[in-house]
Amino acid sequence: MKRSLMLIAAVLGSVAAGSAVAYDADWKRGRVYYRQICTSCHTAQMPKPIAPNDKVKADWAAYLQADKHAKGKETVKQYFGKPYRASIKATNQAAAKFAEVPDQDLLDDVKAFLQKGAKDGDAPASCS
Repeated sequence: MKRSLMLIAAVLGSVAAGSAVAYDADWKRGRVYYRQICTSCHTAQMPKPIAPNDKVKADWAAYLQADKHAKGKETVKQYFGKPYRASIKATNQAAAKFAEVPDQDLLDDVKAFLQKGAKDGDAPASCS
């Protein structure tokens, strides 16, 4: 009986540990989102888009942590939210494609891409 209880506890513990595993960000999906959502908006609003290799990894991490966009007028996170994607999906195929992706997963994906594509990243990336 005692052995059975220990086995059950071990199984339940491994199931709980498996469900608590952190999301493994997909930098490739982040690259698609950044280039098709972020870059298209910045290109329309600014003279030039902001490329991942315009900043170093620490700068991108600080920017995302601060969660301030448009000189603090907006949050960064709102641009990864389902409501924002729904608002532009008629004119942006990527927004429609990623309509149901959890907001935090998408933000983590873009963060992974920015870290990889930063000036000091593994594969510095431009916007094209």
